Amino acid sequence: MHEHDQETRGAARERGESEREREREREREREREREREREREREREREQESECVCVCVCVREREREREREREREREKEEDEVEDDEEEEEEEEEEEEEEEEEEEEEEEEEEEEEEEEEEEEEEEEEEEEEEEEEEEEEEEEEEEEEEEEDGHEF
Repeated sequence: MHEHDQETRGAARERGESEREREREREREREREREREREREREREREQESECVCVCVCVREREREREREREREREKEEDEVEDDEEEEEEEEEEEEEEEEEEEEEEEEEEEEEEEEEEEEEEEEEEEEEEEEEEEEEEEEEEEEEEEEDGHEF
């Protein structure tokens, strides 16, 4: 049974790796297709450039504009990545602050509980002292009464 589970997990892992490899291959194929499309586009542009000087100027301007657009896209992607990283850092900091606050609250609660326990102990001690004093007073009164009783005879 144990070996069967290991074989099943191993097969699942291999299927997962195989699927990821197929996905990577599909992505590489899509990238190659995009590159071929870009190459076809560049080829069309080169053909147009050879047709006319006027067209050449326009094509160059379009290529420069495309390059500027690609640069803007790259910058936009970089900014998004930076924003995501900053947001993640802020979330982590907030979580840490919340954890610290929770710890502080727990410490305060513990301190309050300790103070309450100390107060209760002090109250108990005071009550015990009062009881002892009352007992002593009662004993003194009894002794005085006994002495008085002893003098009467």
